[in-house]
Amino acid sequence: MTSPTLIPVRDLAACCSPMAGEPIGAESAAQFAAVLKALADPARLRILSMVAAHVDGEACVCDLTAPLGLQQSTVSHHLRILVDAGFLSRSQRGTWAYYRLIPRSLGAVTALLGTLDPGPDER
Repeated sequence: MTSPTLIPVRDLAACCSPMAGEPIGAESAAQFAAVLKALADPARLRILSMVAAHVDGEACVCDLTAPLGLQQSTVSHHLRILVDAGFLSRSQRGTWAYYRLIPRSLGAVTALLGTLDPGPDER
């Protein structure tokens, strides 16, 4: 079995309907799961919050390694996954790469999940 192709979160709206609207198909579910998998890691969630909270809303790998307690290569790996998933953008300045949260990327995931109204048995 092959892994689904990772579709950047900004492109998910084109392939997937909100969960509350109608059931999603197998291919859309696999694509959506791949993007959610990019978020389903404690270090990546911390990286997103640290980048968003950093001065000017961007951070370098060197700003993240010590607070995360991870090696530079591990942080770079997590950053690449978040960039590929469409949550962060990357800009190169000399030898340093800076990362910034893509506006509305997390909102796109929320929109796809939709607002599920729990039934009377779930309240």
